[in-house]
Amino acid sequence: MEKNERKRIELLDELRGFAIIAMIIHHTFLDITYVLGLPWGEKVFDGLSVLQPIFWAIFIIISGICSRLSRNTLKRGATVLGAGLIITLATAVIMPLFGFTGAEIYFGILHCLGACMIITGLLMPLIKKTKPIIGMIISAALFAVFYSVGSHSLLFGLIRLPDALYKTNYLMPLGFFNSTFYSADYFAILPWLFMFLFGSFLGKYAADGAFPKWTYKKRSRFFSFIGRNSLWVYLAHQPIIFGILFLIGIFIN
Repeated sequence: MEKNERKRIELLDELRGFAIIAMIIHHTFLDITYVLGLPWGEKVFDGLSVLQPIFWAIFIIISGICSRLSRNTLKRGATVLGAGLIITLATAVIMPLFGFTGAEIYFGILHCLGACMIITGLLMPLIKKTKPIIGMIISAALFAVFYSVGSHSLLFGLIRLPDALYKTNYLMPLGFFNSTFYSADYFAILPWLFMFLFGSFLGKYAADGAFPKWTYKKRSRFFSFIGRNSLWVYLAHQPIIFGILFLIGIFIN
């Protein structure tokens, strides 16, 4: 199917929109504690954290799939990474000036996705030469191998990594950091790059128009709209929520 004839896979937009809304609701409970000083917000946030991996997986795999549908993955990656840097500026520089600390984001989901898009864009010639099913298997295996990097190990603790990798925070984008590092939202390139690559290999079927027919049908205009505009929704949600909670704080105090 030619690019100009390819149908939009509405399910991808809807799932991404659903994942974004779930992330926003989850983050709101943490903001309730930071802005309003209500400890129950963080308790609810911690309780819902068990569901986080589901939404992470949806969002990252779909982003990987879309890397095969994008006209310029490198350009898209630079845009998303730049958006992540704007969030760092807002949370680590601007917000502390107004007394809001503890919400600093140094390498969150947008930083990670932007980096993954750039890496995938550079690897695209190799990705296109690899059979999708083989690439998916290798990506899934490497994700499992590197999943415990943040715990100083590989293969879920079977292989211990050198302590020298964790002496500083300079390598924190890769997943290596010491006890002084903190980021309210943190997604390291390792292992999440491999989940993104899994989606990229899966995206070959999307590029060929080979997804099941029911995935091309729109079911929710709301989630579809959010999914199509996920970057801007994600960028806007924190300032809006902080503003609303700040106004609420003024009225209840």
